[in-house]
Amino acid sequence: MVKIRMRRTGCRNHAAYRIVAADERSPRDGKFLEILGWYDTQLKENNFKLDLERVDHWLQHGAKPSTTVASLIRRAKNPAIKPHHARKAVKKDEKKA
Repeated sequence: MVKIRMRRTGCRNHAAYRIVAADERSPRDGKFLEILGWYDTQLKENNFKLDLERVDHWLQHGAKPSTTVASLIRRAKNPAIKPHHARKAVKKDEKKA
């Protein structure tokens, strides 16, 4: 079975990830079938990029995304969706006003 998941890259204390299609039996940073995008945790805005055509291709062929990748796919398809930490900041600002 194919999973769409994140593969850790980058150096220590600066995690960055590649979003890949991989066999579910392979290790997290091991062999993969195709690179579908990237995700950088250090960036505040525009912190990920996905090739939605290839993601849709893999999903049509039965690939299952991980929870985090599924949320990134939802955000890529609908840019109006804010990340979880941004929604919390808005709520705190509303309470102060």
